Amino acid sequence: MADITELTRLMGELEDQLVVCMRCGMCQSVCPLYEQTGREADVARGKLALLDGLMQEMFDDPRGVYDRLNKCLLCGSCAANCPSGVNVLEIFMKARGILTGYMGLSPAKKAILRGMLSHPGLFDRVAEWGAKFQKVMSRPVNETVGTSCARFISPLLKERHFMPLADKPFHKRIPALDTRDRHSGPRVAFFVGCLLDKIFPNAAEAVVDVLEHHQVGIFMPAGQACCGIPAVSSGDLQTFNRLIRHNLERFDKGEFDYLVTACATCTSTIKKVWPNLVERTDPGMAAQVKKMADKTIDINAYLAREIGVTPPEGEPSESAVPVTYHDPCHLKKSLGVAAEPRALIKANPRYRLKEMTASDWCCGMGGSFNLQHYDISSKIGQQKRDHIAETGCEVLATGCPACMLQISDMLSRSGDRITIRHPIEIYAETLR
Repeated sequence: MADITELTRLMGELEDQLVVCMRCGMCQSVCPLYEQTGREADVARGKLALLDGLMQEMFDDPRGVYDRLNKCLLCGSCAANCPSGVNVLEIFMKARGILTGYMGLSPAKKAILRGMLSHPGLFDRVAEWGAKFQKVMSRPVNETVGTSCARFISPLLKERHFMPLADKPFHKRIPALDTRDRHSGPRVAFFVGCLLDKIFPNAAEAVVDVLEHHQVGIFMPAGQACCGIPAVSSGDLQTFNRLIRHNLERFDKGEFDYLVTACATCTSTIKKVWPNLVERTDPGMAAQVKKMADKTIDINAYLAREIGVTPPEGEPSESAVPVTYHDPCHLKKSLGVAAEPRALIKANPRYRLKEMTASDWCCGMGGSFNLQHYDISSKIGQQKRDHIAETGCEVLATGCPACMLQISDMLSRSGDRITIRHPIEIYAETLR
């Protein structure tokens, strides 16, 4: 538990940011959670009003404040549309850190975050054992989507249709890589991320194949850790800083022009969350983090902007595979990346892009929000599924592995026969 003097200081910093909010209510019109519940407490304005009295509320009802603050997708829709420029996500993450510092982590979160996630080697081993035994506890349910469901009633999995762990994670396929001496051109570092490594390794392999094709030198150190978003979302700044330090130590050993990721959330976390929170919680790392953040770029943006991947002239044939694209919140709203993944898709003439209604509306995943509020998460996700199905597509593409998990659940439970791909996988097909 944090020192009360330190907590008071942090709350003072938070109050300085809260005064910017005009309580105009613009966030109501774009909040996917508010659309479902209609409750003022669920929208950004309501949560910011709650935080105005955080000092007293924290002592009177810390659990109540924490629960209300955690009922949020952290999609960034409110921040992206705020006329006052309130950095809502940063405020919420800081507030969660303050409350966790006062209350401490629950035993379950402490076991997961500090006992496992903060130890990358152990996390890898647990996932590998899970991959070996998952067939005992689950069964395939939709071959096209690639999902499974629990064989037995599970309070955690409920009726979910989930993507299974890969039989062989990416870090076992390619433990490390350093091809910089092979190419005299640009050099990048590749941050893989947990979900690509353990569930979608084919997308990670596509990143390597595409970079090699374009003669880009790759530095990919072994033993990478999580970007830290699960920890900071739970207010565990201790684990968050530990993971950052672990990753910095590994990437500091290489020289590169850019750090690329194929995960929207990892990109946004490293580029935006790391520098915003580390400067306050661990000033000693601030310079290193800023240097890393300044170099970080999404793989779609890197290929479109720096390498110059462009679609071929002319329209694809009517026989081309229809594909639609979902804009991940952390990619479009946080980083402004929307045209670039579409450019990669269009670069493959075997596909024909069909835009869906509200392509940038949140899919409802929200990380741990999906675990804690699956009923609401599913309702938001079902809207996304309906918009996807309306296009008549055979493939759904998106640049966020977490969105891939959520959408696969929604499509599979609806009985849809739609394949889910990362744009980098679609583009990589052109190299064969």
